[in-house]
Amino acid sequence: MGQKSVVALCITVTALIFPTCALAQDALNQLSVLFADEWQYRLENDPLQATGYGVHKYNDRLTDVTPAAQKKHAQKDREFLKRLDAINTTALATSEQNNAELFRFVLENRIQDANFKTWRIPFNSDSGFHSGLAFVVEQTPFKTQADYENYLSRLNAMPDYIDQQIANMRIGLADGFTLAREILAKVEPSFAALTASTPHDSIFFKPFTELPDSIGIAQRQALLAKGRRVIDQRVLPAFAKLHDFFVEEYAQAARTSLGASELPNGRDYYRQQVRYFTTGEQTPQQIHDLGREEAARIRAEMEAIIERVGFDGSFKDFLKFLRTDSQFYVKTPDHLLDRAARIAKRIDLQLPAYFETLPRMSYGVEPVPAAIAENYTTGRAVSPIPGKRGGIFWVNTYALDKRPLYNLPALALHEGMPGHVLQIALGQEQEAGPDFRKHLYISAFGEGWGLYCERLGLEMGIYQDDYEKFGRLTYEMWRAGRLIVDTGIHAMGWSRSQAVQFFVENSALSLHNINTEVDRYISWPAQALSYKLGELKIIEQRKRAEKALGEAFDIRRFHDAVLAQGAVTLPMLEAQIGDFISSEAVNDK
Repeated sequence: MGQKSVVALCITVTALIFPTCALAQDALNQLSVLFADEWQYRLENDPLQATGYGVHKYNDRLTDVTPAAQKKHAQKDREFLKRLDAINTTALATSEQNNAELFRFVLENRIQDANFKTWRIPFNSDSGFHSGLAFVVEQTPFKTQADYENYLSRLNAMPDYIDQQIANMRIGLADGFTLAREILAKVEPSFAALTASTPHDSIFFKPFTELPDSIGIAQRQALLAKGRRVIDQRVLPAFAKLHDFFVEEYAQAARTSLGASELPNGRDYYRQQVRYFTTGEQTPQQIHDLGREEAARIRAEMEAIIERVGFDGSFKDFLKFLRTDSQFYVKTPDHLLDRAARIAKRIDLQLPAYFETLPRMSYGVEPVPAAIAENYTTGRAVSPIPGKRGGIFWVNTYALDKRPLYNLPALALHEGMPGHVLQIALGQEQEAGPDFRKHLYISAFGEGWGLYCERLGLEMGIYQDDYEKFGRLTYEMWRAGRLIVDTGIHAMGWSRSQAVQFFVENSALSLHNINTEVDRYISWPAQALSYKLGELKIIEQRKRAEKALGEAFDIRRFHDAVLAQGAVTLPMLEAQIGDFISSEAVNDK
């Protein structure tokens, strides 16, 4: 009897005849209850996350982030893990075993984060709890009077929530667990952006300018007055207080060291972050060495393109040419967005040749909001909001003279289709499986897929000239360089200037972009490692499948096999492709 058929048989035969079925059904029931209990606990105790998931039952409140609440959540995670340990999953189908394994991955990493009290640093260089409050406005429905009353309650709760975050950061200051002081001047604008001189200038007032006609005139006037009052008397003073704290206290007393290893218990903390973001056991030195190897390979491919275009000058000269020549830059944000949208539609045309399964969810191309654009990354995928809008491919239109056109195809492939927008939408559209799987994001898998899609663009014919192909290599060098720079900063004592210099000398990224990215790596230890390590695993598994299947290899079916089950760890992906190879080999006979 095949393993996958055991659970199905349990539905139609008696446990007396097939005792294994009773064990499997019991384990499946226990798992289902456990998944549901954890999911409900998560929604109730993190209302902001619930809103992001499209669950609006808790839109009238904010999350309790006090140390006592953090301790309670960690204890609950340990209880969930103990319940998981008690379930015998050996008789379950592979898909259910995978659910259990991924649930363990989530719980164990949350427990590790709690052990290191990562809540003491609730932001990084381009985002954090404060920008999350602004983004939740986008995720909230505003159709009924009840929606607005809930929103007013949430606005009223902001001062207490912000006070809790300030208190947590003060604990971090006392413990020496802070972001590096050296990058904080660039982070300050994200806090300043949420202050305003009048309620009408606040991002939080926007919903009150769009009150629907379905609400009566008197009620609309009352809601407008309430909104103006709560933003004026509670929200804006709270954000002014937060900004003052950041400038006058946090930025003055934050640590002067740079790498995560310099934090209290920092080496263990960094290794834990490496394991989480890579889903593997490679050491920082092994990762650093791999980055060096990849950088040398990519540099050789770059040199070949320079020779092919007939450029007369050194590698350094060519990079200067790319960074400064006006032919590679646009003058207006709309021009950049139009180019990105055209590339996105050119990609869409090719998708059916490379994917059997495409998401139902649509997506659009939008600029990174001005409030966060200055120190934000080049682009990003924004998840669909159920019942409100599709996904978004964000393009940063700040500092247009630092946003070269030759990078746009790689960016669109990574952040839009067939990269994150496709991947996230397929994950959310899974009809089977527990809720946590539909919203699970594993960085090594997700970012590895995005980088793989940049390479896939070569096969799809998306890059139209050698400059765009060089732009792709610049992005690949950027990701290989992350293996070098992240481990250099956080494990080997590199300075910020060393990290910046590596990218200046080896990529065509603008200096503005380089500075923004290096600040991101400093503030977000190990996250940058996930891209290249994930991409290399996907490439390795594709070569494995191609070699095993020969002429029977179907690129469309391979891509579906990678994405079909949503986010997984890299070891699980390897097993998944092994199953795919076995299945395809049988079907080909």
